[in-house]
Amino acid sequence: MPALSLSLLEASYAVCRFPVGTSVAAPPPSPFALLVQAAEETTLVCPLDQAPPEAEIDAGWRCFRIEQSFDFSVPGILASVLAPLAKAGIGIFATSTFSTDYVLVKTADTDKAVTALEDAGHSVRNEN
Repeated sequence: MPALSLSLLEASYAVCRFPVGTSVAAPPPSPFALLVQAAEETTLVCPLDQAPPEAEIDAGWRCFRIEQSFDFSVPGILASVLAPLAKAGIGIFATSTFSTDYVLVKTADTDKAVTALEDAGHSVRNEN
């Protein structure tokens, strides 16, 4: 698996849950936000300062973005990030876009996550 370059996004994030069928507006543009409407619930991931107060909010997440883009046929890209985090005992929230992957860890685990990723051969830079 290739060594990856990751950016640690500056903002603190919230993972928000809404009951199924709730109409949720897309968040304003930011370096990362996610809105998923699934059969069992609607989930919004956004900068903490944009979290809607009516949501069930799990606050205090930091977000890593994989900088490279890979064809969908390339196996193991996300696994190469998740495996060292799992080995270090770090829980994650992961998601993908068409072009890349994002992995969120709790703020308290950020330094431990950076160390685990760098020890696995990845590079991590702070994005300001």
